[in-house]
Amino acid sequence: MNTTEDDPAAGAVTADLRLRVNDRSRPVCVDTRETLLDTLRERLDLTGAKKGCDHGQCGACTVLLDGRRVKSCLVLTVTADDREITTVEGLARDGGLHPLQEAFVANDALQCGYCTPGQLCSALGMLAEAAQGWPSAVTPTDAGDGEVRLDEAEIRERMSGNLCRCGAYRGMVEAIGEVAR
Repeated sequence: MNTTEDDPAAGAVTADLRLRVNDRSRPVCVDTRETLLDTLRERLDLTGAKKGCDHGQCGACTVLLDGRRVKSCLVLTVTADDREITTVEGLARDGGLHPLQEAFVANDALQCGYCTPGQLCSALGMLAEAAQGWPSAVTPTDAGDGEVRLDEAEIRERMSGNLCRCGAYRGMVEAIGEVAR
């Protein structure tokens, strides 16, 4: 950690970090108060995650941190040192779209597109959670076999932390259900 004398913010403390973003190691020096969202957008030019509310309420900034979905506007960058970060830019592989991206397009699961990167990252994280048997508020209590059936209600509940101002939810639910099957 360093205290920078010439920083306009009095007493700013910086930290030299190594972020692993989309399978690539990225050295970065950040203010210890900086959010992961700001680091991704302003320092690493990864603008897929959007700054919607900047309070963790809309989900437009959702990324995966060690495979778990997080609202990057609420995560301090210093806590992501040497952890795996996946943004929407890291979903496509070998020149082709990720199956979720393909399903979003095929099911008309986007309109303006502002929330889409966060929706995609959240959907990928929730599919992993369901595959691991994590229950949600609507998972039947008699589902004791550890399998989570991703019906419409289950998908809607698990995606409820990501808002879409355009109302493209129907297409999103269909796209996620298609990939889950």
